[in-house]
Amino acid sequence: MNPGNLNFLLFSILTVVFLIILFLPKRGIIAQVKAYRQNQKRELLEDTLKFIFNQQQSGRTVSLEALEGKLKVTSKKAFELINVMEAQGLIQHNLEFLELTVNGEMMALQIVRAHRLWERYLADEARIPLDKVHTIAHQREHGMSFEEINELDASLGHPLKDPHGDPIPDSEGRFRPFDQGKPLTAWNADELAKIIHLEDEPPLAYAQIVAAGLSLGQEIRIIEKNSARILITDGLNEFTLAPAVAANVFVQPISQAEMDRQNAIRLSDLNTREKAEIIELDDRVQGFTRRRFLDLGLTPGTVIFPELDNSFGDPRAFRVRGTLIALRKEQANDIWVRPVTQ
Repeated sequence: MNPGNLNFLLFSILTVVFLIILFLPKRGIIAQVKAYRQNQKRELLEDTLKFIFNQQQSGRTVSLEALEGKLKVTSKKAFELINVMEAQGLIQHNLEFLELTVNGEMMALQIVRAHRLWERYLADEARIPLDKVHTIAHQREHGMSFEEINELDASLGHPLKDPHGDPIPDSEGRFRPFDQGKPLTAWNADELAKIIHLEDEPPLAYAQIVAAGLSLGQEIRIIEKNSARILITDGLNEFTLAPAVAANVFVQPISQAEMDRQNAIRLSDLNTREKAEIIELDDRVQGFTRRRFLDLGLTPGTVIFPELDNSFGDPRAFRVRGTLIALRKEQANDIWVRPVTQ
């Protein structure tokens, strides 16, 4: 074969390969670009639904201008999006404001459900820091089918709340009854309270709350309260928050059962060979993690004690129901026990 024919053959082969790569169904460049654009449109639509839903839940109205600012899109882009969503029966205009239809609200609830389930998974199973779970969950919530959301819910043991204390709707879009609590700024000084919700927006305020060391289930008391700061304590440490940040911390009164738990300690504080009775699992333990603890026999009334220490400190070996199990300190922190006499 002469060089000219060989070059023509190579050129033909490369052309065919290029066309295959370009036009291959599903995996070709054109198909992937098309899929990417479709995903971008879907994410924008879902973000819009969730934004309007959250605003309505807070008693606020949504204008076209507010939507532009939230999504960071042009007026033309926002207007086109609204037209598409109206045609799909997801939203409607009420004077100059936007409202969700019944179908739009149901779809928004499933997006919220997916987001909060992902936050639960990332915090409990993947052990992602709490100030990072919101961003990652926002990336993963999109494009999930109803069946996929149900599978995620079931795999986590149908948790009731996300790691911030927000309720997770069920498959029918219903929120189970829950106490919304009061913002710390509305709480009286010197009254004991338990943190039940940490608002994760705006992110900067939430980052300050996490950095201060506050968490769900923590029992606190206000020491000082004025227009410049709110000083609180959990009995061991003191925390100083600006009022604008403290408004994102929601609390409720200490229940009688929790008052009865005052003599209890965390399992992680138990001395080696010191026996104790399990009182309860911390409220922040939800879903799959709670179910796994229960499967290990960590139920109220069970006697447990640390049998072996780790020279590196973590994990420790605990004897429960005749079986030796290993728990990390962060896991043992979520188990409340009462020491028993030998």
